[in-house]
Amino acid sequence: MTAPALAELALAAEPAAWAAAGFRVEVGAVTVGGVTLRLLGTGAGRRIVDCSLRGVGDAPALDRLPVSAAMAAGPPPEPAGPHPNGVRAIDHLVAFTPDLDRTVAAGVALGLDLRRIRDEAAPAGSPRQAFFRLGELMLEVAQAPEGSPVSGDDPARFYGLAFVVDDLEAAAASASGLLGEPRDAVQPGRRIATYRREAGLGLPVALMTPRR
Repeated sequence: MTAPALAELALAAEPAAWAAAGFRVEVGAVTVGGVTLRLLGTGAGRRIVDCSLRGVGDAPALDRLPVSAAMAAGPPPEPAGPHPNGVRAIDHLVAFTPDLDRTVAAGVALGLDLRRIRDEAAPAGSPRQAFFRLGELMLEVAQAPEGSPVSGDDPARFYGLAFVVDDLEAAAASASGLLGEPRDAVQPGRRIATYRREAGLGLPVALMTPRR
């Protein structure tokens, strides 16, 4: 049985902002690899308002994250080519949870492909993280650090996205100041740069060099 895969994300973000950041926007949507990002405008809510999955039942549940079943049956669309900023794939989708074990149990119950749990602190302060394979990308679920607004019996929350580029330095040079300075990533041998808040992408977005 094929594990669930990400088909589409609906973002509370403006198409013009994503176009200015170097993404190819067509009819209010960005296609990265085989995943569609629908840009609904800032009035649609906050950050990621829906996550559509292939390979799940009609009413999927994932620790109160906004997930749904992909409407279209059949194989995923043909992967799109690189964007003007060099983006060619989604590396990972990030979610925070006040209870990692609870969210992991919900993911496993949904049939997600759990790859590993890391029981060590991340640089951003998360004490533990879990990693699920969602088709061509990873879902990184991070335990919210102490003092975070995500606490107690709160639901898990989607947070941000990281994309893959072959030439991070070129992407930064062509970003008109919207992309921060490239730096070493947590993963050895990789580099990362994050779009600045003024880019207005609706959620934290980073670009990364490929996995080795």
